[in-house]
Amino acid sequence: MRILHTSDWHIGRTFHGHSTLDALRGVLETLTEQVRTHAVDVVIVAGDVFDSATPAAACYTLLSETLRALADTGAQVIVTSGNHDSAARLGFQAALLRDGIHVRTDPAAIGEPITVSDEHGPVHFYGIPYLEPALVRAVWPGVRTQADALRRAMDVVRVDHASRGGRTVAIAHCFAAGVEPTPHLERDIQQGGLDVVPLSAFDGVDYVALGHIHGRQKLAEHVRYAGAPLHYSFGEGHKPRGSWLIEMDAEGASEAVWVELPVPRRLVTLRGPFEEILAATSSDDARDAWVSVEYTDDLPVRDPLRRLQQRFPYCAKVVHVPDVARHSDGRGYTDRVRAARSDLELFDAFLSHVRDGEGLTEREREVLRDVLEERVVVEALA
Repeated sequence: MRILHTSDWHIGRTFHGHSTLDALRGVLETLTEQVRTHAVDVVIVAGDVFDSATPAAACYTLLSETLRALADTGAQVIVTSGNHDSAARLGFQAALLRDGIHVRTDPAAIGEPITVSDEHGPVHFYGIPYLEPALVRAVWPGVRTQADALRRAMDVVRVDHASRGGRTVAIAHCFAAGVEPTPHLERDIQQGGLDVVPLSAFDGVDYVALGHIHGRQKLAEHVRYAGAPLHYSFGEGHKPRGSWLIEMDAEGASEAVWVELPVPRRLVTLRGPFEEILAATSSDDARDAWVSVEYTDDLPVRDPLRRLQQRFPYCAKVVHVPDVARHSDGRGYTDRVRAARSDLELFDAFLSHVRDGEGLTEREREVLRDVLEERVVVEALA
């Protein structure tokens, strides 16, 4: 049996204000072709199908079209809800989908696997939706963390499997021990480390298909994250996009092969002095990429994004990161203004406040001195 493990589609997510819907549609069409080419028997989508609990109508359309296309290949499709999804809305849509598409959003159904058989016998797929401790505490008293909830859920899986026999696959959406998250990207579902799920929680199953982390990771031979099909931040631009193709033999998961997905528009980060970034011919190949610029000039540049987009049409982010850190004298804006003894010093106090301690430059001082002197002359002659 062949299983394709994907996750974290985040349908409806924007990239620095830009829609990703068309790009994601193209990637998911490629994923569907890969399912057909590799004769995949089961497709797993391990949570965060949508990016929001209230997705737009176009997001529902893309999901429905993709799930039907995957089912048309002959594969069984199993979807679980993640922490970004509304389990109720995703579960409601499940009733509208055709046979061969299974959506698991109800913790009460964890012990009811989807069973798919091959020449070696049955494989039981246990879909575990994202488990919010506060919501499952009524069912499992004493649950305080996601780690507690996953342990209880896996206990249900193991008890059910003991009565059925065969091979098992668990699908979960969590923050497992040993992962390397992308800073500021994956929505935090841990509290001080208490919600990190130990790998031992997944003992006793043949393969664990995880979602939540956006980069592929192998925590053990049988425990893996597939990551997201698109890059959703510059911090993950170096991470490949794709899915795990899992081969199941009579003993369980025997092989895992990474299947690459195309990157519709690559991500590039440029760093250096602002004018050098604009002029550098070495950056010509970044014109068609999503670009993040970190310019290192001492002072902020006026209207930097507009100027950069004239050079790089897909520049989506610009950050001022001076090479030389400014050291404050500890005075606040009010103290600076009160200490000013002239209009020129007032200007200097204001600029020092808004430019991280950088007051008037010599050129600015000369221009302002001329303007102030001219004002004095005009007022004297009035």
